[in-house]
Amino acid sequence: MAGYRNDTYRASGVTLMVMGLLYLIDRLIGFSSLGLSWVMRADNLILYAAILFLLLKKDKTVGFILLGIWFLLNIKLVISLLGSISTYLLPIALLVIGALLYYKSK
Repeated sequence: MAGYRNDTYRASGVTLMVMGLLYLIDRLIGFSSLGLSWVMRADNLILYAAILFLLLKKDKTVGFILLGIWFLLNIKLVISLLGSISTYLLPIALLVIGALLYYKSK
């Protein structure tokens, strides 16, 4: 149980440090002035946290939940990137993910 808690503290700590560093850089330099305003968008901050939790935590649940939230916030971007294949891929992916979550809960 202690290892699980340490993973959470490590992932949370690194996430907070990265967010703090990004905010500091944004205040000092300004990502917008560099044409990188997308770096500090709230939905991308969720993506950064998801990646850090997936990398630093043994239990990947929180990382996948954050990644799912980012995905839902950016569904139009994902659909436009997938093009016409998204017509079939997205519903199938949702069905598969839902089924996996359902069977994992049993």
